[in-house]
Amino acid sequence: MRLDHAIIDRWIKPGARVLDLGCGDGTLLQQLALSKKIRGYGLEIDSANIQRCAEKGLNVIEHNIDEGLHNFEDKSFDTVIMSQTLQTMYYPDKILAEMLRVGRECVVTFPNFGHYKARLQLLFKGRMPVSEFLPYEWYNTPNIHFCTLNDFEVMCQQLNMTVLDRLVVTRNEKLPLSKLLPNLLGETGIYRVTRP
Repeated sequence: MRLDHAIIDRWIKPGARVLDLGCGDGTLLQQLALSKKIRGYGLEIDSANIQRCAEKGLNVIEHNIDEGLHNFEDKSFDTVIMSQTLQTMYYPDKILAEMLRVGRECVVTFPNFGHYKARLQLLFKGRMPVSEFLPYEWYNTPNIHFCTLNDFEVMCQQLNMTVLDRLVVTRNEKLPLSKLLPNLLGETGIYRVTRP
């Protein structure tokens, strides 16, 4: 189980109504259905992933998230999740606002492009970072908005969102020093946010 999925699992209440944006092959939705007995739906654009979700018996809808969530009523979900997808959105701020329109709270995970290894690759190699965690070259990456933890938190403030929880993780384990220097040492940011 991915560490960010395990943390999300802890934050979801049993029996919650959950919408998973960019749900991929449905691994997280299936996990939450088993562990928390959620009533879940996924949105996904990739037809192969939609087929995998259907094979698992998951409720998934083919949908381009960049087009918004206009098919869903206000506060129709307890939690809206976007795991490792925010950086691929054309308008992350609009998607976050939509997430909190249709959900009481949202959980967002994303790679931290302020991580020291990314900084060192830029400094010493003069090239965009490529790693096990970010395996794409600049020209074929699905990531179009590179943000740091600090960038995300500033955006939350500007959108009048409250951060309820934040965990910063690296290499499948919590890094103790990441509490002191999260933007430098954390590879993945995991946030739970709401509106006041």
